[in-house]
Amino acid sequence: MGKPPVYDRAGLALSAAEKDKLREERGQGHWRFLLDQQRIDWTDGILGDISIDAASVSDPVLIRADGQFLYTLASVCDDVDFGVTDIVRGSDHVTNTATQIQIIEALGGTVPSFAHHSLLTGPQGEALSKRLGTLSLRDLRAQGVEPMAVISHMARLGSSQPIELYETLDEVIAGFDLSSFGAAPTKFDVNDLFPLTAHALARRPYAQVADKLREIGLPDAMAEAFWNVARENITTLHDLDGWWKLCRDGATPLVDADDREMIATAFDLLPPPPYGPESWAAWTGAVKEATGRKGKGLFMPLRKALTGLDHGPDMAALMPLLQKVNRPG
Repeated sequence: MGKPPVYDRAGLALSAAEKDKLREERGQGHWRFLLDQQRIDWTDGILGDISIDAASVSDPVLIRADGQFLYTLASVCDDVDFGVTDIVRGSDHVTNTATQIQIIEALGGTVPSFAHHSLLTGPQGEALSKRLGTLSLRDLRAQGVEPMAVISHMARLGSSQPIELYETLDEVIAGFDLSSFGAAPTKFDVNDLFPLTAHALARRPYAQVADKLREIGLPDAMAEAFWNVARENITTLHDLDGWWKLCRDGATPLVDADDREMIATAFDLLPPPPYGPESWAAWTGAVKEATGRKGKGLFMPLRKALTGLDHGPDMAALMPLLQKVNRPG
């Protein structure tokens, strides 16, 4: 009929005998809150002025037949008991808010200020679901996402403010402005948390990761130097394992066909570890003199042969950490 599915309050017209008969046939009934069928108005902190006709909403069920209290009543009782002053939640709760305002007033409580933010969608606009099993805090922690990356991102997502990494909750709070949030659906991509995590780790002092480095096997004598080299070249702390394995065991050399002769000469000129802060400059200088190579044509093939990678830390800082070097076959 194109009308909202509103309970018709037929239970209010039942006689005592009819109620007894229904209990025999169906068991105990449930309890609803009898709404005043008038407009419910409030000024929302994000959506602005809201007005909902209570006649278009079913009287909410508060207690099931088995005696279980439902969210609608339990949450309102908590809000009243704890003196909650502000409630910020998703826009899918707007209708709940309308009915809960009447329940709060019926209980003699003070109606809080409400704000309803836009719902998050996936990167392509798809609905997010808690059933995905990848977006819980537990899952994000297991992936190595840093807490402040999550907080910094979520405190700005859906607002007109740019997303940037904050180091403390006080910084997040100082710049938080509820009025900057909009009603339009907001796209959330979990991959956006990883650059923020990388930035957070790049700023982290050694003292805060010393236990982690010890846990993966770093000797204390070289742990701080290792962290200073690795921290700007990791996305999560999980990546430390790979850099430590490279330093400890050496890498599988990566050598292009055009560089084989030059690399063979270079490794003939390379002394065994240990290396010092001048070792990279001394070695590359000797290779340059012996082969005539220079610039990127010199440095990139040597990096790839030593580390098996075409990217990474400054080689002058990394080379003293190499405990083993694997010669190209």
